[in-house]
Amino acid sequence: MSISENLQLLPRTPLAHTPTPIERLNNLSGALGGGALYVKRDDCTGLAMGGNKARQLEYYFGEALQQHADTILITGAVQSNFVRMAAAAAAKLGLDCHIQLEERVGDTGADYRQSGNVLLDRLLGATLHTYPQGEDEDGADANLKRIADQLRAAGRQPYIIPLAPGHPPLGALGYVRAASELLGQLENLEDEISHIFVASGSGSTHAGLLFGLRSHNWLKPMIGVCVRRDRTSQQQRIKQRCEEIAALLKLENPVRPEDIEITDETFQPGYGKLNEQTLEAINLCAQREGLLLDPVYTGKSMAACLNHVRTSRKDQSTLFVHTGGTPGLFGYGKELNLAD
Repeated sequence: MSISENLQLLPRTPLAHTPTPIERLNNLSGALGGGALYVKRDDCTGLAMGGNKARQLEYYFGEALQQHADTILITGAVQSNFVRMAAAAAAKLGLDCHIQLEERVGDTGADYRQSGNVLLDRLLGATLHTYPQGEDEDGADANLKRIADQLRAAGRQPYIIPLAPGHPPLGALGYVRAASELLGQLENLEDEISHIFVASGSGSTHAGLLFGLRSHNWLKPMIGVCVRRDRTSQQQRIKQRCEEIAALLKLENPVRPEDIEITDETFQPGYGKLNEQTLEAINLCAQREGLLLDPVYTGKSMAACLNHVRTSRKDQSTLFVHTGGTPGLFGYGKELNLAD
């Protein structure tokens, strides 16, 4: 069976506005002096201000509805885009949502804890919980299970969207599926794309898209930019994700070790913490293109992408996958030097 036929065997609930457009960033391309830069606008997927998680949630909610769940549980950082979009999907589908917010970034002020995604979580009607550790994925998942047990004892039917590896990578399937959409669009661009850049955090978007592209025999470089952990750790994570995708779809893994290209050049000082390159990328994209990036994912990944474009040849064009995260800007006013 083909990859598209295998994908159709798994439950899916449409949530994202697709196909998302691709735009040529003419002003930014001219300013950088290298090849042309394009952006795939997956910040335009709808669902409470959009982002890449809409594609991922289609498969999680497809399974949840198949299991007759009435409550969704999910964990993430305080300004997590994933939990915000899960709350939106739950509201859209008439389900309750319990969100667990992890302490990954530290003391960042009132805006970080009350504005941005947190404000939207509350507006969407989610029940919020906290978890004191930020680098304990297994512990965060275990705590979700305890909350689920309490809900189950109260007569509810909970469904957990897990964080740590080792679970079926349903979210990655959204980007395995997106690969065919993307390849169809690349055929109609003014320039031929030679490189793709994408943020690499949980690994679902990066691994799913890489798996999908290699399954369709698109063999050019795709670079994942570290936003959560260092290059060595992330390389192993993407390798494991690709193996899990192959097992889930009952297909041979088309991703070779050398296909997993990762950079952590813009990662420090760590998850959710700004640096000068990220600030420059956020300001350049806003003021040259009216394109909004967030400090956690797209700012850091675009910073690495800009480093590449500046040194690329004129005949080499680059595509940046914009994974969303716009609400997070409102939690970082002080760090962006925009707050009074």
